[in-house]
Amino acid sequence: MYKLLVRPFFFLFDPEKIHHFTFKSIKFFHKWPGVGACWRLRFKVRNKALEREVFGIKFDNPVGLAAGFDKEAKLFNELPSFGFGFIEIGTLTPKAQEGNAKPRLFRIKDDTGLINRMGFNNQGVDAAVVNLRNRETNVVIGGNIGKNTLTDNSNAKEDYIYCFKTLYEHVDYFVVNVSCPNIGNIAKLQDKDYLIDLLNSLQKLNRNKKPILLKIGPDLNEIQLTEIIEVIEETKSHGVVASNTSVDRSQLKTPSDKLDAIGNGGLSGKPVSEKSTHTIKFLHEKSNGAFPIIGVGGIHSAEDALEKIKAGASLVQVYTGFVYEGPKLIKKINKAILKHGL
Repeated sequence: MYKLLVRPFFFLFDPEKIHHFTFKSIKFFHKWPGVGACWRLRFKVRNKALEREVFGIKFDNPVGLAAGFDKEAKLFNELPSFGFGFIEIGTLTPKAQEGNAKPRLFRIKDDTGLINRMGFNNQGVDAAVVNLRNRETNVVIGGNIGKNTLTDNSNAKEDYIYCFKTLYEHVDYFVVNVSCPNIGNIAKLQDKDYLIDLLNSLQKLNRNKKPILLKIGPDLNEIQLTEIIEVIEETKSHGVVASNTSVDRSQLKTPSDKLDAIGNGGLSGKPVSEKSTHTIKFLHEKSNGAFPIIGVGGIHSAEDALEKIKAGASLVQVYTGFVYEGPKLIKKINKAILKHGL
């Protein structure tokens, strides 16, 4: 029904406007008596064999929603009804910011992907905490944190620290986002020495030893990925989220004139699947499985998710696949994991 009726209707409209419309619709219908229960009955797979304990946290199932969908922690109570085992909110910044100019979210249907240059648009971490205080679900919640666009890189650490301290009592794990291509000069924060300093600073504040993960981009070469492994080991961080969006458009089917009209932005969806899986496989094998990896990027089918798990991912996340395939995707992935005994 989703791909036959809902998606064609949604795709008639601006992607960002439909995103907000979908949010409001889920929030509205979930308030109706019995609707949440119906959604859970339709989409949620309950089986002990799906449970995972990763970086000291118990997950009901290994399929999560990636950061960027529920940026401001407005829908985390409702989204578990679609079968997710965990929800990652953010990216959150210390101060509210509008993000980049619109339009800033684009579908590239020929490639089953999205291009976005949202620019960490959010109402600020303090506003998210107000929402998180109304937590009604026991689903695992991760907090994805970043820096404000106008914050100079020399002061970026203070932004991450502020978000970390503010969110600390309200999320179950943290993801340090230093790889978004839509924030000016943020790529420089993937420098090894900077990352060691940043993660060590967060670990000093981590009194209850909540998991801290590093989110990296899919365009890193093997030398850079080897340095990421060294960073994780040296800072005693808990794992990696692989991967963020890509700036590489070399293999796309979408005509170049359309891509030129879209302009800059991070690519997600099917086109990043292979790069993401390669990143996961390299990190897992090179580190001898020393730390957990959350695999994300181009998961549009159960087979895509199984590929990430076989490459070394302990958990997986969807976002663009959720947009293109609908909520049944989560159920299909969990059923496939059970079927293959993974």
